[in-house]
Amino acid sequence: MSVTDKLAAKLPRGRSHTGPVVAVVKLHGVITPTPSPLARGTININTVESALTRAFEHERLSAVALTINSPGGAPTQSALVGERVRELADRKKVPVLAFCEDVVASGGYWLACAADEIYAHASSLVGSIGVVTAGFGLDGLLERVGVERRVYTAGAHKVRLDPFRPEKDEDVEWLKGLQTQLHEQFVGWVKQRRGDRLDGQDDLFTGEVWTGAKAAELGLVDGVGNARQVIAERYPDAEITVAEPKRPLLARLGLGGAAASLSSADRVMGALQALEVRATWSRFGM
Repeated sequence: MSVTDKLAAKLPRGRSHTGPVVAVVKLHGVITPTPSPLARGTININTVESALTRAFEHERLSAVALTINSPGGAPTQSALVGERVRELADRKKVPVLAFCEDVVASGGYWLACAADEIYAHASSLVGSIGVVTAGFGLDGLLERVGVERRVYTAGAHKVRLDPFRPEKDEDVEWLKGLQTQLHEQFVGWVKQRRGDRLDGQDDLFTGEVWTGAKAAELGLVDGVGNARQVIAERYPDAEITVAEPKRPLLARLGLGGAAASLSSADRVMGALQALEVRATWSRFGM
């Protein structure tokens, strides 16, 4: 026996696990297609793809658990991630469980509905099945500082809701039309995924938010519980693996304080994005 073999024989051997696997995917943050390089918690199809793929590729996979903490965000990214979860689950033919943490609202609830079952803590905030658009009107500001904005377009409706121009009623009606279409898609997705588990109340789709305990009564979630508790009861012999979405480069390198090295424009954009993220969370008191 070689020296290497002798040393290897003395090393402690970890027990190999041959039982079932439950893969946990963390979906935490605002849903946005344009995360800041400094942001620590954002969700979109690009950031979660590798984590979802890893979670579903286990040979002994019994279930996938999504732990979700999100106030929502971009509807298209919410739909893309939800559809990807269903695609992988149907291909692998394994159940998907979603667990609501602090907030699973708006697009966050869209993600949760990709699961076959949804659980929430009694104090979680769940729901907000609606559409919101926010902005600022800055036309008076330019006038006060003596700046004239010049925009040239080809197409009568190329520029709508320009924050530096007075708001037009026709633009607001156009926006409301888009919101209605998106809301109908959201409601259709929830009804498709939750089916007759919903209690049938019309106010489920008004944008209202409920605690996890109330959401269970309304059929928005299947029960009250957390990931550790439910997985231990359902899969007591399972090995738990965790797949986390990739983080922005500076966050991965632990250089959150490296903002000083960014250009002035990048710092301004990062600050604005951070404010937008903060505002999205603040709607739920977070």
